[in-house]
Amino acid sequence: MLAIWLLLPFIGFSQIKNVINTTRIFPKQEKIAEFEKALAAHAQKYHTGDWKWRVWYIESGPDAGGYMVTEGPNSWETLDGRKDLGAEHTADWVSNVAPLTQDRGDASYAEYQADLSTVQLTDYSDKIIINHTIVRPGKINAVQEILKKLKNAWQAGGVSVAVYQAMASGEPSFIIVTRLKGGLKELATGYRKPLKDLFDTANGAGSFDQYQKDYGDAVEKRWSELLVLRPELGSK
Repeated sequence: MLAIWLLLPFIGFSQIKNVINTTRIFPKQEKIAEFEKALAAHAQKYHTGDWKWRVWYIESGPDAGGYMVTEGPNSWETLDGRKDLGAEHTADWVSNVAPLTQDRGDASYAEYQADLSTVQLTDYSDKIIINHTIVRPGKINAVQEILKKLKNAWQAGGVSVAVYQAMASGEPSFIIVTRLKGGLKELATGYRKPLKDLFDTANGAGSFDQYQKDYGDAVEKRWSELLVLRPELGSK
């Protein structure tokens, strides 16, 4: 019994479900209807439980017209056993979905950062804005400190934000997901106070000016996009 109690902290740590794996798929323009039908059939037959799919349509940005599939949250230990979900699953994808797609795509992993977020990992919304923030070399800690101050501002403005850190997926980056609980009207001027006002209120007068300097020093580049959930295309 003593040995079991001593192991409990390690067991609990190893099973933290905070990892999202994401795939971006781009259908052939003349095959969109067929692609959506095949994607939905594949998701609903083969992707259940830990491998359940949420499917998003990418409305804007450089990947506009594509679809983003998210799986998780899972632990890294669970992902170790994922493999290819079986020969039948793979055959269905290769035969029925892949021929309807373009020769481009993307796959990535990211860990949810609870201490930088203002919303729980699974407290979702149907419309989101993703800001992809690419970090300069050696500036990960600096960006984390910036995000802590941004969190204060988001909380002051009632903004629902989930922050993820990319893991083994390209350039070092943070994925900042604003969940538009109120819909697109949250983007309207006047819906909430400007970020500068919220930032100065939450972090002290004049802090926004310093934030801009710190941001410019630590962030290589940033790009954003709007996505809308397509529940009929995902798992049931």
